[in-house]
Amino acid sequence: MIGSPYRFGGRTPAGFDCSGLVYYAYEKAGVTVPRTAAEQRRASRALDRDEAEPGDLVFFKNDAHDPHVGIYLGGEWFVHAPSTGRPVSIEKLHDDYYRRHLVTLARLEAVMR
Repeated sequence: MIGSPYRFGGRTPAGFDCSGLVYYAYEKAGVTVPRTAAEQRRASRALDRDEAEPGDLVFFKNDAHDPHVGIYLGGEWFVHAPSTGRPVSIEKLHDDYYRRHLVTLARLEAVMR
């Protein structure tokens, strides 16, 4: 989905918001998860960085009330739908902005099947 446009409320390749990308990716893997970043955070268990595996989630604080979420790819990389005007992209967790805004890495536990 790299390069797909950002669309608030989007959850298809026509456009994703951050939690919509997570929702879509997990759905493609056969797992239904909560739809919003806040719900995804509540359904997750925080991890130490060395416990994180590809497919886990990364949560960031931002200016909005709800957290921002991405999917951990391993090796300090994650994929996310950043914001209006920026397509789905891969970023590095140690980039200054993301390092300062990182809240937690987490694993979804309360998935809906």
